[in-house]
Amino acid sequence: MSQGGNQMRWRTGADGKVDVHIDPLVSQDLWVMASHPDARIDGVDARTTDGPMVIALKRFSRSDNAAFTFLPPGIPEDEPPTDVCAHCHRTIDADWFASPHRTSASNPIVHDVYAGVAAALGTDKDCKAAGGVWRIGIAPGTGAAAGRCYLGAGTLPDLNPSCLAMPCDAVATATGGCADCHAPGIDGQLGGRGLLEARGVSYDAGVHCDVCHKVEAVDLTAPAGVAGRLRIVRPSERTTGHGFGLFLPLTFGPLDDVINPAMGSVARDVYRQSEFCAGCHELERAPLVHGDTLNAKRWPTGTLPIYSTYAEWRSSLYAPSATCQRCHMPDDDTVLNSSDLQMWPFTEGYAGGWPRPAGTTHHHRWAGARQPQLGLLAGAAGLTIDKRVEGGVLVATVRVMNLAAGHALPTGEPMRNLVLRVEASCNGAALDAVGGDAVPDFGGHHAFRRAGEDWAVWPSARVGQVVRVVRLPGAFRDYPGIGPFGDGTFDSTAKGMPVELVAGESTIQAVGNGRVSFDKPLPAGDIAYLGDASPLPRDGDPSAAVAGAPGFAFARVLVDAKGARMVPHHRAVDIASDNRLGPLGIWASEHRFAASCPDPDVHATLVHRAWPFELSAERRWALKDSMMAELKQ
Repeated sequence: MSQGGNQMRWRTGADGKVDVHIDPLVSQDLWVMASHPDARIDGVDARTTDGPMVIALKRFSRSDNAAFTFLPPGIPEDEPPTDVCAHCHRTIDADWFASPHRTSASNPIVHDVYAGVAAALGTDKDCKAAGGVWRIGIAPGTGAAAGRCYLGAGTLPDLNPSCLAMPCDAVATATGGCADCHAPGIDGQLGGRGLLEARGVSYDAGVHCDVCHKVEAVDLTAPAGVAGRLRIVRPSERTTGHGFGLFLPLTFGPLDDVINPAMGSVARDVYRQSEFCAGCHELERAPLVHGDTLNAKRWPTGTLPIYSTYAEWRSSLYAPSATCQRCHMPDDDTVLNSSDLQMWPFTEGYAGGWPRPAGTTHHHRWAGARQPQLGLLAGAAGLTIDKRVEGGVLVATVRVMNLAAGHALPTGEPMRNLVLRVEASCNGAALDAVGGDAVPDFGGHHAFRRAGEDWAVWPSARVGQVVRVVRLPGAFRDYPGIGPFGDGTFDSTAKGMPVELVAGESTIQAVGNGRVSFDKPLPAGDIAYLGDASPLPRDGDPSAAVAGAPGFAFARVLVDAKGARMVPHHRAVDIASDNRLGPLGIWASEHRFAASCPDPDVHATLVHRAWPFELSAERRWALKDSMMAELKQ
């Protein structure tokens, strides 16, 4: 039991009775409310009641109603009508509108990977020039026929081999479950829907208010998303003239004193818990491509950990007190309550709600890697540099630290990666790298050659690019990784990261018939990477191919049945390595430069990349470096 605007709570006895001490100074509306997990919150106006008050709660139906149509959230700049969430929750709606949750179903990158297309190649000519095939498929969000450039791997063609000779858009039967989290609000059957079925609200709004606040419970033993883990209950009781549509409103949320009849609120503590986020941000699964299998010795459960953000948090020192919501939904001290009482035309109370104490209302922006401008990414990691000069060689040790994330860095989508770059100089003149750790292959390359191949043959090379050579001494890195890569299950060899040391680099000066000439001879080594002659990045710079450069990188590296690395997760049959930094984790790398002064400067940068360099280049995605940490010493 509660009184609107009063933080005191009272619990009834077995007979349903309790003495409630009303504070007459709380607000204009003196409402007393009752909350029960099986019923909508209800109440009575204490000013109109003499003697004992009776609040008769009625159980809501727990049957999910497939005939219900999800309500639109509303567009912030529009004058919101009464049937959208933004009519009252304007601040929250504005937060959500700018978040990645809104674009989860319409993100062109997601659709490129889903259908095996490159949306950036918008003409037949451009498509063919990139090696793709122009065909008539289905335009995302519309269901209409449209020309699309089919290029590279995709969930639909990979999972539906019978339609490889034609666009799979309209005929695929296996969809990989993508829409269960990316487009959870497709009306009708929940779960098992195709991403191209998302249209209207389900496409434009992605993960939105009326989906999340129809979640009655979370079952972590069930499949991810609305296929089972997120138990959604859409209202089925018919209205009786309330003016709220065909069905009596039903909404779940964290508060036990929301009595506005337009909400039909039921309190659920799970909205305050990380388990709610695990409904989608945790995924283990078996291979999806027909015929693919896992190595049973490496993966005895028969599944791969694809998304493990929740498990990373759960095993950290942050759990259980510092929840996902604490960092990604911080307090919003600019509003008095979630229904924007400060701008609401009604007085506080039954209709407009009551002022709430600080820490009750939260932002709905879900700040993270997709929104570097909000600062959470930049505050997550740190760098330190130790340096010394020995026999004319600068030895710099750079430590990368996960300072503030309650999960691994990076986390979420496995195609994300972090790239550390290190340079040194004397009086502004760059020093040549002569050894030390190199950025591994997933730092990006245009092509690579192994020892024994002709390192002067690079058909795709351009003047000004560089070839970086690394040595493989034969050892493997025993890094403190995630899951079996860090809990002792795998030895250093099984952890899959060979030691790669900088041998040197040469710049391409001329190209002819696929052969190149260099400004200086290439050093001896084991692998040569064709890359970009790129200075240390600034925040927002286009990502460059820097495999083999002085530095390091961090990622969960998925591989497919053909051995391709950093693949979209629907193709994965193994995780080659996972050296991501766990909560409070530290990794030190060593870098060597020819020193020409007693005290050289060392400059290090750590950037976040949303996708692998090679896949981004193939699909023409605008891959950019988001600065996480930078240090010059």
